[in-house]
Amino acid sequence: MKEIQTEFEEQIEQLKNFLKMEDINAFRENFLELHVYEQSQVYLSLSDNERLRAYNFLSPNEMADTFEILEEEEESVEKYLEEMNPQYAADMLSEMYRDNAVDMLNQLEPFTIKKYLSLMAKEDADGIKKLLNYKDDTAGSIMTTDYISILANQTIQSAMAILKKKASEAESIYYVYVVDSNRRLVGVISLRDLLVNEDDEMISDIMGDRRLVSVNGNDDQRDVAHTMQDYDFLAIPVVDNEERLIGIITVDDIIDVISDEAASDYSGLAGVDVEERSENPFVVASKRLPWLIILLFLGIGTSTLISNYEEMISEASILAVFISLITGTAGNAGTQSLAVAVRKLAGNDENKKNFGKLIMSEIASGLITGIVTGVTIFLAVGFWQQNFVLGSVIGIAMLVAITIANLAGSFIPILMERIGFDPAVASGPFITTLTDLTSVLIYFNIASLFMNYLV
Repeated sequence: MKEIQTEFEEQIEQLKNFLKMEDINAFRENFLELHVYEQSQVYLSLSDNERLRAYNFLSPNEMADTFEILEEEEESVEKYLEEMNPQYAADMLSEMYRDNAVDMLNQLEPFTIKKYLSLMAKEDADGIKKLLNYKDDTAGSIMTTDYISILANQTIQSAMAILKKKASEAESIYYVYVVDSNRRLVGVISLRDLLVNEDDEMISDIMGDRRLVSVNGNDDQRDVAHTMQDYDFLAIPVVDNEERLIGIITVDDIIDVISDEAASDYSGLAGVDVEERSENPFVVASKRLPWLIILLFLGIGTSTLISNYEEMISEASILAVFISLITGTAGNAGTQSLAVAVRKLAGNDENKKNFGKLIMSEIASGLITGIVTGVTIFLAVGFWQQNFVLGSVIGIAMLVAITIANLAGSFIPILMERIGFDPAVASGPFITTLTDLTSVLIYFNIASLFMNYLV
Protein backbone atom coordinates (compact mmCIF):
# COMPACT_ATOMS: atom_id res chain seq x y z
CA MET A 1 0.00 0.00 0.00
CA LYS A 2 2.82 2.41 0.89
CA GLU A 3 4.53 1.65 -2.42
CA ILE A 4 1.35 2.51 -4.34
CA GLN A 5 0.99 5.75 -2.38
CA THR A 6 4.63 6.68 -3.04
CA GLU A 7 4.20 5.94 -6.75
CA PHE A 8 1.07 8.11 -6.90
CA GLU A 9 2.84 10.98 -5.12
CA GLU A 10 5.58 10.78 -7.74
CA GLN A 11 2.93 10.92 -10.49
CA ILE A 12 1.47 14.06 -8.91
CA GLU A 13 4.88 15.75 -8.88
CA GLN A 14 5.43 14.73 -12.49
CA LEU A 15 2.06 16.20 -13.51
CA LYS A 16 2.86 19.43 -11.66
CA ASN A 17 6.13 19.57 -13.56
CA PHE A 18 4.27 19.20 -16.88
CA LEU A 19 2.05 22.13 -15.85
CA LYS A 20 5.07 24.22 -14.96
CA MET A 21 6.72 23.48 -18.33
CA GLU A 22 3.33 24.03 -20.05
CA ASP A 23 3.66 20.63 -21.73
CA ILE A 24 -0.03 20.21 -22.54
CA ASN A 25 0.31 16.89 -24.39
CA ALA A 26 2.30 15.16 -21.64
CA PHE A 27 -0.03 16.50 -18.94
CA ARG A 28 -3.20 15.41 -20.74
CA GLU A 29 -1.84 11.97 -21.60
CA ASN A 30 -0.80 11.21 -18.02
CA PHE A 31 -3.69 12.92 -16.26
CA LEU A 32 -6.46 11.34 -18.34
CA GLU A 33 -5.00 7.86 -17.82
CA LEU A 34 -5.70 8.16 -14.09
CA HIS A 35 -8.87 6.96 -12.38
CA VAL A 36 -11.30 9.84 -11.76
CA TYR A 37 -10.70 9.58 -8.01
CA GLU A 38 -6.97 9.92 -8.59
CA GLN A 39 -7.65 12.85 -10.92
CA SER A 40 -9.57 14.54 -8.11
CA GLN A 41 -6.68 14.01 -5.68
CA VAL A 42 -4.27 15.52 -8.20
CA TYR A 43 -6.60 18.50 -8.63
CA LEU A 44 -6.87 19.05 -4.87
CA SER A 45 -3.08 19.04 -4.55
CA LEU A 46 -2.59 21.82 -7.13
CA SER A 47 -1.79 25.39 -6.17
CA ASP A 48 -3.93 28.30 -7.41
CA ASN A 49 -1.64 28.97 -10.38
CA GLU A 50 -1.38 25.29 -11.24
CA ARG A 51 -5.18 24.95 -11.30
CA LEU A 52 -5.49 27.94 -13.66
CA ARG A 53 -3.13 26.21 -16.09
CA ALA A 54 -5.04 22.92 -15.74
CA TYR A 55 -8.24 24.66 -16.87
CA ASN A 56 -6.44 25.64 -20.08
CA PHE A 57 -5.23 22.07 -20.59
CA LEU A 58 -8.55 20.26 -19.95
CA SER A 59 -11.96 20.68 -21.57
CA PRO A 60 -15.07 21.41 -19.44
CA ASN A 61 -16.22 17.84 -20.14
CA GLU A 62 -12.94 16.39 -18.86
CA MET A 63 -12.96 18.65 -15.81
CA ALA A 64 -16.56 17.61 -15.11
CA ASP A 65 -15.41 14.00 -14.57
CA THR A 66 -12.98 15.25 -11.91
CA PHE A 67 -15.58 17.49 -10.24
CA GLU A 68 -18.07 14.60 -9.92
CA ILE A 69 -15.83 13.37 -7.08
CA LEU A 70 -15.39 16.82 -5.52
CA GLU A 71 -19.04 17.47 -4.74
CA GLU A 72 -18.53 16.99 -0.99
CA GLU A 73 -15.65 19.49 -0.75
CA GLU A 74 -18.09 22.21 0.27
CA GLU A 75 -15.65 24.75 1.63
CA SER A 76 -13.74 24.97 -1.68
CA VAL A 77 -16.39 24.60 -4.39
CA GLU A 78 -17.22 28.29 -4.63
CA LYS A 79 -13.53 29.20 -4.76
CA TYR A 80 -12.85 26.66 -7.53
CA LEU A 81 -15.77 27.87 -9.65
CA GLU A 82 -14.92 31.55 -9.18
CA GLU A 83 -11.36 31.10 -10.42
CA MET A 84 -12.64 29.56 -13.66
CA ASN A 85 -13.88 31.50 -16.64
CA PRO A 86 -17.69 31.75 -15.99
CA GLN A 87 -18.55 30.13 -19.32
CA TYR A 88 -16.04 27.32 -18.67
CA ALA A 89 -17.62 26.72 -15.22
CA ALA A 90 -21.15 26.73 -16.66
CA ASP A 91 -20.16 24.29 -19.42
CA MET A 92 -18.49 22.03 -16.87
CA LEU A 93 -21.60 22.01 -14.65
CA SER A 94 -23.72 21.20 -17.71
CA GLU A 95 -21.54 18.16 -18.43
CA MET A 96 -21.90 16.79 -14.89
CA TYR A 97 -24.69 14.45 -13.89
CA ARG A 98 -27.49 16.78 -12.92
CA ASP A 99 -27.87 15.59 -9.34
CA ASN A 100 -24.17 16.24 -8.73
CA ALA A 101 -24.34 19.62 -10.45
CA VAL A 102 -27.31 20.54 -8.23
CA ASP A 103 -25.39 19.47 -5.11
CA MET A 104 -22.59 21.80 -6.14
CA LEU A 105 -24.85 24.72 -7.06
CA ASN A 106 -26.72 24.42 -3.76
CA GLN A 107 -23.52 25.47 -2.02
CA LEU A 108 -23.51 28.82 -3.85
CA GLU A 109 -25.37 32.08 -3.36
CA PRO A 110 -28.65 32.45 -5.34
CA PHE A 111 -27.31 35.22 -7.60
CA THR A 112 -24.27 33.06 -8.45
CA ILE A 113 -26.52 30.12 -9.33
CA LYS A 114 -28.52 32.36 -11.67
CA LYS A 115 -25.29 33.51 -13.35
CA TYR A 116 -24.23 29.97 -14.22
CA LEU A 117 -27.73 28.91 -15.30
CA SER A 118 -27.91 31.88 -17.67
CA LEU A 119 -24.71 30.70 -19.39
CA MET A 120 -25.98 27.13 -19.93
CA ALA A 121 -27.96 25.71 -22.81
CA LYS A 122 -31.69 26.07 -22.10
CA GLU A 123 -32.29 22.32 -21.87
CA ASP A 124 -29.53 21.87 -19.30
CA ALA A 125 -30.57 24.92 -17.29
CA ASP A 126 -34.24 23.86 -17.23
CA GLY A 127 -33.31 20.36 -16.08
CA ILE A 128 -31.18 21.68 -13.24
CA LYS A 129 -33.80 24.25 -12.20
CA LYS A 130 -36.36 21.47 -11.70
CA LEU A 131 -34.06 19.70 -9.26
CA LEU A 132 -33.17 22.93 -7.47
CA ASN A 133 -36.85 23.45 -6.66
CA TYR A 134 -36.99 20.40 -4.40
CA LYS A 135 -36.52 20.87 -0.66
CA ASP A 136 -33.32 19.67 0.95
CA ASP A 137 -33.34 16.08 2.25
CA THR A 138 -36.07 14.95 -0.15
CA ALA A 139 -35.89 12.31 -2.85
CA GLY A 140 -36.15 15.01 -5.51
CA SER A 141 -33.10 16.83 -4.16
CA ILE A 142 -30.83 13.80 -4.67
CA MET A 143 -32.32 12.27 -7.81
CA THR A 144 -30.84 12.50 -11.29
CA THR A 145 -32.71 12.96 -14.54
CA ASP A 146 -29.96 11.16 -16.46
CA TYR A 147 -31.73 7.84 -16.91
CA ILE A 148 -33.03 5.67 -19.78
CA SER A 149 -36.71 4.94 -20.31
CA ILE A 150 -38.48 2.91 -22.96
CA LEU A 151 -42.07 2.15 -23.95
CA ALA A 152 -43.88 -1.07 -23.08
CA ASN A 153 -45.10 -1.59 -26.66
CA GLN A 154 -41.70 -1.92 -28.32
CA THR A 155 -39.38 -4.83 -28.99
CA ILE A 156 -36.19 -5.70 -27.17
CA GLN A 157 -34.25 -4.93 -30.36
CA SER A 158 -35.56 -1.36 -30.51
CA ALA A 159 -35.02 -0.95 -26.76
CA MET A 160 -31.39 -2.06 -27.11
CA ALA A 161 -30.92 0.51 -29.88
CA ILE A 162 -32.11 3.24 -27.48
CA LEU A 163 -29.89 1.85 -24.72
CA LYS A 164 -26.78 1.93 -26.95
CA LYS A 165 -27.57 5.45 -28.09
CA LYS A 166 -28.19 6.93 -24.63
CA ALA A 167 -25.97 4.80 -22.39
CA SER A 168 -23.13 7.30 -22.36
CA GLU A 169 -25.45 10.03 -21.03
CA ALA A 170 -27.14 7.93 -18.34
CA GLU A 171 -25.81 7.77 -14.79
CA SER A 172 -26.88 4.13 -14.44
CA ILE A 173 -27.96 1.51 -16.99
CA TYR A 174 -28.43 -1.43 -14.63
CA TYR A 175 -32.17 -0.80 -14.78
CA VAL A 176 -34.26 0.41 -17.71
CA TYR A 177 -37.55 2.09 -16.85
CA VAL A 178 -40.73 1.33 -18.79
CA VAL A 179 -43.29 4.11 -19.24
CA ASP A 180 -46.56 4.55 -21.10
CA SER A 181 -47.42 7.30 -23.60
CA ASN A 182 -48.05 9.73 -20.71
CA ARG A 183 -44.65 8.94 -19.12
CA ARG A 184 -46.31 7.11 -16.24
CA LEU A 185 -44.06 4.45 -14.81
CA VAL A 186 -45.44 0.99 -15.57
CA GLY A 187 -42.44 -1.28 -15.04
CA VAL A 188 -38.73 -1.78 -14.55
CA ILE A 189 -36.53 -4.29 -16.31
CA SER A 190 -32.86 -5.03 -15.83
CA LEU A 191 -30.09 -4.96 -18.38
CA ARG A 192 -29.89 -8.72 -17.89
CA ASP A 193 -33.54 -9.07 -18.98
CA LEU A 194 -32.72 -7.35 -22.26
CA LEU A 195 -29.66 -9.50 -22.89
CA VAL A 196 -31.13 -12.95 -22.18
CA ASN A 197 -34.39 -12.58 -24.15
CA GLU A 198 -34.94 -12.73 -27.91
CA ASP A 199 -34.76 -9.51 -29.94
CA ASP A 200 -38.33 -9.80 -31.26
CA GLU A 201 -39.95 -10.16 -27.84
CA MET A 202 -42.06 -7.28 -26.57
CA ILE A 203 -40.98 -5.30 -23.51
CA SER A 204 -44.48 -5.75 -22.00
CA ASP A 205 -44.05 -9.55 -22.20
CA ILE A 206 -40.80 -9.69 -20.23
CA MET A 207 -41.86 -7.20 -17.53
CA GLY A 208 -44.02 -9.85 -15.88
CA ASP A 209 -46.09 -9.12 -12.79
CA ARG A 210 -43.26 -8.04 -10.55
CA ARG A 211 -44.23 -5.48 -7.90
CA LEU A 212 -43.22 -2.00 -8.93
CA VAL A 213 -41.33 -0.14 -6.19
CA SER A 214 -40.87 3.61 -6.55
CA VAL A 215 -40.63 6.72 -4.38
CA ASN A 216 -42.21 10.16 -4.63
CA GLY A 217 -40.04 13.21 -5.26
CA ASN A 218 -41.18 14.72 -1.95
CA ASP A 219 -40.37 11.65 0.15
CA ASP A 220 -37.75 12.03 2.88
CA GLN A 221 -34.32 10.89 1.70
CA ARG A 222 -33.92 8.74 4.83
CA ASP A 223 -37.04 6.76 3.92
CA VAL A 224 -35.67 6.31 0.40
CA ALA A 225 -32.39 5.05 1.83
CA HIS A 226 -34.21 2.44 3.92
CA THR A 227 -36.30 1.34 0.95
CA MET A 228 -33.21 0.83 -1.20
CA GLN A 229 -31.49 -0.98 1.64
CA ASP A 230 -34.50 -3.26 2.21
CA TYR A 231 -34.85 -4.17 -1.47
CA ASP A 232 -31.11 -4.21 -2.19
CA PHE A 233 -31.56 -1.89 -5.20
CA LEU A 234 -28.77 -0.25 -7.17
CA ALA A 235 -31.21 2.46 -8.24
CA ILE A 236 -34.84 3.37 -7.58
CA PRO A 237 -37.28 5.35 -9.77
CA VAL A 238 -38.76 8.64 -8.58
CA VAL A 239 -42.29 9.63 -9.62
CA ASP A 240 -44.52 12.66 -9.16
CA ASN A 241 -48.05 12.67 -7.72
CA GLU A 242 -49.43 11.46 -11.08
CA GLU A 243 -46.99 8.50 -11.12
CA ARG A 244 -45.01 10.08 -13.97
CA LEU A 245 -41.34 9.13 -14.01
CA ILE A 246 -39.24 12.20 -13.15
CA GLY A 247 -35.87 10.73 -12.18
CA ILE A 248 -33.91 8.00 -10.45
CA ILE A 249 -31.80 7.78 -7.30
CA THR A 250 -28.61 5.74 -7.55
CA VAL A 251 -26.88 3.80 -4.81
CA ASP A 252 -23.89 6.18 -4.64
CA ASP A 253 -26.23 9.01 -3.62
CA ILE A 254 -27.86 6.78 -1.01
CA ILE A 255 -24.45 5.95 0.46
CA ASP A 256 -23.91 9.71 0.85
CA VAL A 257 -27.31 10.03 2.55
CA ILE A 258 -26.53 7.21 4.99
CA SER A 259 -23.15 8.75 5.73
CA ASP A 260 -24.69 12.22 6.27
CA GLU A 261 -27.43 10.85 8.52
CA ALA A 262 -24.88 8.90 10.59
CA ALA A 263 -22.77 12.04 10.96
CA SER A 264 -25.88 14.04 11.90
CA ASP A 265 -26.87 11.51 14.55
CA TYR A 266 -23.36 11.43 15.98
CA SER A 267 -23.21 15.23 15.93
CA GLY A 268 -26.42 15.27 17.94
CA LEU A 269 -25.10 12.77 20.46
CA ALA A 270 -21.92 14.80 20.85
CA GLY A 271 -23.66 18.19 20.76
CA VAL A 272 -21.27 19.38 18.03
CA ASP A 273 -20.92 19.27 14.24
CA VAL A 274 -18.42 16.44 13.74
CA GLU A 275 -17.98 17.42 10.09
CA GLU A 276 -17.07 21.06 10.67
CA ARG A 277 -14.18 21.82 8.34
CA SER A 278 -13.27 25.35 9.30
CA GLU A 279 -9.82 25.75 10.84
CA ASN A 280 -10.63 29.23 12.17
CA PRO A 281 -10.88 28.80 15.97
CA PHE A 282 -13.36 31.68 16.24
CA VAL A 283 -15.70 30.06 13.68
CA VAL A 284 -15.41 26.67 15.39
CA ALA A 285 -16.02 28.21 18.82
CA SER A 286 -19.07 30.16 17.58
CA LYS A 287 -20.67 26.89 16.43
CA ARG A 288 -20.01 25.09 19.70
CA LEU A 289 -20.81 27.88 22.16
CA PRO A 290 -24.66 27.86 21.92
CA TRP A 291 -24.92 24.29 23.20
CA LEU A 292 -22.29 24.93 25.86
CA ILE A 293 -24.08 28.05 27.12
CA ILE A 294 -27.41 26.19 27.32
CA LEU A 295 -25.74 23.31 29.16
CA LEU A 296 -23.96 25.81 31.41
CA PHE A 297 -27.29 27.15 32.64
CA LEU A 298 -28.62 23.63 33.13
CA GLY A 299 -25.44 22.92 35.10
CA ILE A 300 -26.09 25.99 37.22
CA GLY A 301 -29.51 24.53 37.92
CA THR A 302 -27.84 21.37 39.21
CA SER A 303 -25.47 23.39 41.40
CA THR A 304 -28.39 25.43 42.74
CA LEU A 305 -30.24 22.24 43.56
CA ILE A 306 -27.24 20.87 45.45
CA SER A 307 -26.94 24.14 47.39
CA ASN A 308 -30.46 23.61 48.69
CA TYR A 309 -29.19 20.50 50.46
CA GLU A 310 -26.20 22.20 52.14
CA GLU A 311 -27.66 21.63 55.59
CA MET A 312 -28.09 17.93 54.90
CA ILE A 313 -24.54 17.66 53.52
CA SER A 314 -23.14 19.49 56.57
CA GLU A 315 -24.83 16.94 58.82
CA ALA A 316 -23.66 13.96 56.72
CA SER A 317 -20.70 15.13 54.66
CA ILE A 318 -20.08 11.63 53.32
CA LEU A 319 -23.10 12.17 50.99
CA ALA A 320 -21.07 14.66 48.93
CA VAL A 321 -18.53 11.96 48.03
CA PHE A 322 -21.05 10.00 45.96
CA ILE A 323 -22.78 12.82 44.02
CA SER A 324 -20.56 12.55 40.95
CA LEU A 325 -20.72 8.74 41.04
CA ILE A 326 -24.52 8.70 40.83
CA THR A 327 -24.86 11.55 38.31
CA GLY A 328 -22.08 10.16 36.11
CA THR A 329 -23.49 6.61 36.03
CA ALA A 330 -27.02 7.83 35.35
CA GLY A 331 -25.73 10.14 32.60
CA ASN A 332 -23.94 7.24 30.92
CA ALA A 333 -27.08 5.11 31.10
CA GLY A 334 -29.17 7.93 29.60
CA THR A 335 -26.72 8.40 26.73
CA GLN A 336 -26.80 4.68 25.96
CA SER A 337 -30.60 4.74 25.86
CA LEU A 338 -30.53 7.88 23.71
CA ALA A 339 -28.20 6.22 21.18
CA VAL A 340 -30.56 3.23 20.86
CA ALA A 341 -33.64 5.45 20.50
CA VAL A 342 -32.08 7.72 17.85
CA ARG A 343 -30.85 4.70 15.91
CA LYS A 344 -34.29 3.08 15.91
CA LEU A 345 -36.03 6.33 15.00
CA ALA A 346 -33.70 6.62 12.01
CA GLY A 347 -34.90 3.19 10.90
CA ASN A 348 -38.05 2.22 9.05
CA ASP A 349 -41.64 3.14 9.86
CA GLU A 350 -42.21 -0.12 11.73
CA ASN A 351 -39.62 0.92 14.32
CA LYS A 352 -41.31 4.31 14.71
CA LYS A 353 -44.71 2.70 15.32
CA ASN A 354 -43.31 0.60 18.17
CA PHE A 355 -42.18 3.59 20.26
CA GLY A 356 -44.28 2.37 23.23
CA LYS A 357 -42.55 -0.99 23.10
CA LEU A 358 -39.17 0.78 22.92
CA ILE A 359 -39.93 2.86 26.03
CA MET A 360 -41.10 -0.18 28.01
CA SER A 361 -38.01 -2.08 26.92
CA GLU A 362 -35.73 0.75 28.07
CA ILE A 363 -37.54 1.03 31.41
CA ALA A 364 -37.14 -2.74 31.91
CA SER A 365 -33.46 -2.64 30.98
CA GLY A 366 -33.03 0.38 33.27
CA LEU A 367 -34.55 -1.57 36.15
CA ILE A 368 -32.31 -4.57 35.50
CA THR A 369 -29.10 -2.54 35.15
CA GLY A 370 -30.19 -0.35 38.06
CA ILE A 371 -30.74 -3.34 40.34
CA VAL A 372 -27.41 -4.94 39.43
CA THR A 373 -25.54 -1.62 39.74
CA GLY A 374 -27.41 -0.72 42.92
CA VAL A 375 -26.62 -4.02 44.62
CA THR A 376 -22.98 -3.75 43.56
CA ILE A 377 -22.57 -0.22 44.95
CA PHE A 378 -24.56 -1.18 48.09
CA LEU A 379 -22.05 -3.93 48.88
CA ALA A 380 -19.02 -1.84 47.87
CA VAL A 381 -20.03 1.18 50.00
CA GLY A 382 -21.27 -0.97 52.85
CA PHE A 383 -17.95 -2.77 53.26
CA TRP A 384 -15.84 0.28 52.39
CA GLN A 385 -17.54 2.68 54.81
CA GLN A 386 -18.73 0.00 57.24
CA ASN A 387 -22.16 1.57 56.83
CA PHE A 388 -24.78 -0.51 55.03
CA VAL A 389 -27.45 2.16 55.55
CA LEU A 390 -25.33 4.54 53.48
CA GLY A 391 -24.84 1.72 51.00
CA SER A 392 -28.62 1.31 50.79
CA VAL A 393 -29.10 5.03 50.13
CA ILE A 394 -26.52 4.99 47.33
CA GLY A 395 -27.85 1.72 45.88
CA ILE A 396 -31.52 2.78 45.84
CA ALA A 397 -30.61 6.21 44.41
CA MET A 398 -28.54 4.50 41.72
CA LEU A 399 -31.40 2.16 40.80
CA VAL A 400 -33.98 4.94 40.51
CA ALA A 401 -31.60 7.38 38.75
CA ILE A 402 -30.59 4.83 36.09
CA THR A 403 -34.23 3.86 35.44
CA ILE A 404 -35.27 7.51 35.06
CA ALA A 405 -32.22 8.18 32.85
CA ASN A 406 -33.16 5.28 30.56
CA LEU A 407 -36.71 6.58 30.34
CA ALA A 408 -35.50 10.11 29.51
CA GLY A 409 -32.96 8.86 26.97
CA SER A 410 -35.64 6.98 25.02
CA PHE A 411 -38.68 9.20 25.57
CA ILE A 412 -37.19 12.65 24.82
CA PRO A 413 -35.98 11.86 21.25
CA ILE A 414 -39.29 10.10 20.52
CA LEU A 415 -41.19 13.16 21.76
CA MET A 416 -39.00 15.44 19.62
CA GLU A 417 -39.60 13.26 16.55
CA ARG A 418 -43.35 13.32 17.18
CA ILE A 419 -43.51 17.13 17.32
CA GLY A 420 -41.39 17.51 14.19
CA PHE A 421 -37.85 18.06 15.49
CA ASP A 422 -34.75 16.07 14.65
CA PRO A 423 -34.46 13.46 17.44
CA ALA A 424 -30.66 13.69 17.25
CA VAL A 425 -31.00 17.21 18.70
CA ALA A 426 -31.64 15.47 22.02
CA SER A 427 -27.89 15.27 22.30
CA GLY A 428 -25.77 13.27 24.70
CA PRO A 429 -24.60 16.36 26.62
CA PHE A 430 -28.21 17.54 27.01
CA ILE A 431 -29.41 14.18 28.31
CA THR A 432 -26.38 13.92 30.60
CA THR A 433 -27.00 17.36 32.10
CA LEU A 434 -30.71 16.64 32.48
CA THR A 435 -30.01 13.36 34.27
CA ASP A 436 -27.60 15.25 36.57
CA LEU A 437 -30.56 17.35 37.75
CA THR A 438 -32.89 14.40 38.26
CA SER A 439 -30.18 12.22 39.85
CA VAL A 440 -29.29 14.88 42.43
CA LEU A 441 -32.98 15.37 43.26
CA ILE A 442 -33.51 11.60 43.61
CA TYR A 443 -30.32 11.09 45.63
CA PHE A 444 -30.95 13.73 48.30
CA ASN A 445 -34.64 12.95 48.65
CA ILE A 446 -33.83 9.30 49.32
CA ALA A 447 -31.00 10.35 51.68
CA SER A 448 -33.42 12.57 53.61
CA LEU A 449 -35.49 9.51 54.45
CA PHE A 450 -32.49 7.86 56.10
CA MET A 451 -30.91 10.92 57.75
CA ASN A 452 -31.52 9.63 61.27
CA TYR A 453 -29.30 6.64 60.47
CA LEU A 454 -26.57 8.59 58.67
CA VAL A 455 -25.65 11.13 61.40
